[in-house]
Amino acid sequence: MEISRRIRITFLIGILVTLLFGILMWIRFPPGEVLEEKLYDYRFKIRGALKPSEHIVIAAIDEKSIGKLGRWPWSRDKIAQLVKRLAEGGAEVIVLDIILSEHEKNDGMLGRVIRDAGNVLLPVAFEFDRKSGVPDHKYLLDSVFRSIHDPERFKQYAPISMKQPLPPVPDLIREAMGLGHVNMFPDGDGTLRWEAMVLEFDGYFFPSIDLLTASIYLGVPREKMILKATSGIQLGEKRSIPTDRFGRSLIHYYGPNHTFPYLSIADILDGTIKPDSFQGKIVLVGATAVGIYDLRVTPFSAAMPGIEKHANVISSLLDHRVMEKAAFHFDFILLLLSGLLFTLSAVWVKALGTSVITGLGLALVSMAGYLLFAFQNLWVNMAYPLNNLLLIFISMTAYNYAIEERYARKIRSMFSNYATERVVNALIQNPGLTKLGGERREITVLFSDIRGFTTFSEKHTPEEVVAMLNEYLGEMTDIIFRWNGTLDKFVGDEIVAFWGAPISQENHAELAVKCSLHMVKRLKELQLKWESEGKTPFDSGIGINTGEVVVGNIGAEGKKMDYTVIGDHVNLGARVEGLTRKYDARILITEFTLARIRDALRKESIYKLKIEGLEKVIVKGKEKPVEVYKLEEGEESILLERKGEAIPALSEK
Repeated sequence: MEISRRIRITFLIGILVTLLFGILMWIRFPPGEVLEEKLYDYRFKIRGALKPSEHIVIAAIDEKSIGKLGRWPWSRDKIAQLVKRLAEGGAEVIVLDIILSEHEKNDGMLGRVIRDAGNVLLPVAFEFDRKSGVPDHKYLLDSVFRSIHDPERFKQYAPISMKQPLPPVPDLIREAMGLGHVNMFPDGDGTLRWEAMVLEFDGYFFPSIDLLTASIYLGVPREKMILKATSGIQLGEKRSIPTDRFGRSLIHYYGPNHTFPYLSIADILDGTIKPDSFQGKIVLVGATAVGIYDLRVTPFSAAMPGIEKHANVISSLLDHRVMEKAAFHFDFILLLLSGLLFTLSAVWVKALGTSVITGLGLALVSMAGYLLFAFQNLWVNMAYPLNNLLLIFISMTAYNYAIEERYARKIRSMFSNYATERVVNALIQNPGLTKLGGERREITVLFSDIRGFTTFSEKHTPEEVVAMLNEYLGEMTDIIFRWNGTLDKFVGDEIVAFWGAPISQENHAELAVKCSLHMVKRLKELQLKWESEGKTPFDSGIGINTGEVVVGNIGAEGKKMDYTVIGDHVNLGARVEGLTRKYDARILITEFTLARIRDALRKESIYKLKIEGLEKVIVKGKEKPVEVYKLEEGEESILLERKGEAIPALSEK
């Protein structure tokens, strides 16, 4: 019943902890979200770098270029020279990740080069706050989404809304192939994990420059780039890009810095790099020199140039390797299933088994999360299931520890007066050694009684009787414990002890015999001591019997319970102790005890004993005769069988 109750409670603990984590997942508990983001980043590091698209190169404004062309920002004529060289080299799409928002005298020259190239995309940046002097943004409208599905859904979840545009100068906008926003929105820890595929400004929806670049390179007409409100973006007939409700898509990073090829603009302009290096490719122009590029923290790098972030997003769109965040119900089902399966497995095993199952559970959840990430591009939440398993394990362990402590206290309280500390500890560590409530078991029982105690009590003062009795009982108890016996009870001056329970003892009869010899020896020493003190010593008799009895907690549940033994063989042991007076023997054993120590006698591993068969007697309350033997320590091991066939019927107690 105790085990069944433990299983029910530990199962309930697992369910409640799992539901708790389900609630935390639903409310997006901040520490859990932060941990999950870090676990997501770590999945990238475990996966390692992938081979990026071969259609993308980065024209880097690096330290070498600044050294040759002068400090940044460069004049428009140098940018025009670069665009012209890239166009002549056959670049399919040229993306300038450079904010050209201020007028310069060479704007016309750059505009003409952009018009001649016919494939240049320019960036537009937005700010959150509306300021005075908002520029005329009519030139921006050619770049907005032209096809929107279910726009009414934006009433509930609208894309990120911006207030202030920072576009290129109109002369450049008119000549460019298109505009795309370059805003980036890191998470709370500063790591950039999401690409805002669409931003809202003044009721219009602007694509990111990465999305626009990929759609143009793939040959998708502008009207076929469809914004599906709160769910995704359709590029032509074959590509669908999932987004969250706010128009964001996870960035599929290919690797750390320099995963994509970097070409120095200085080498491009001086002809060191062959023009066909750009043939049919997307060329991203942006800063990588320290001090002028926008630093981006990514799962792979603490300082990735923003231009390489663009390369990662564009490459993932071209390769159709778009990461997707699992829906809440998917994460919730994973949490419930893992918690339930772990709980069902853990409640049936012990502490070590629970530890193994916990390790397996953590490994399986982690492996499932990683495999879905690496091969399905799916981000499933691992923080809540993993912590759920850990907390279930900790809670179950704490509960089981508390139960075991309570059980240990119960065992200690129950047996500390009966057995040695070693026996008690063995019972605590192995509670299955005893069945609280009773079981059949073969034991050896010892009864010891003081002879003539009533007469002795009448001739001495109560104080003297109690003092001597306490001394005697204390010494005998120590000896019983010395021989790993279980003290059953004191009945006045009578001692009842047994061997073979609560822990099994194969040599229980041998231990009882050795204990009785030790008791006799110690009593002789006490008698000499009492005589020297002028006190009248007393003597005792010991009866030993071996047989099957019922052993366990017997009494009134919740009121008075004793760990004791009952049965015919217990009664026989008491009767045999009473015969010590008739046969003037200190120790008597039955034929059943003798049978259990015969091998020890033969091997002389039980001291040198003189065992003398007395009679086959029928004790009070029995019908079958039992042979009794007188036992004492001798010069050598001798077994004298009884003589005669007479079977007296005795009426002693």
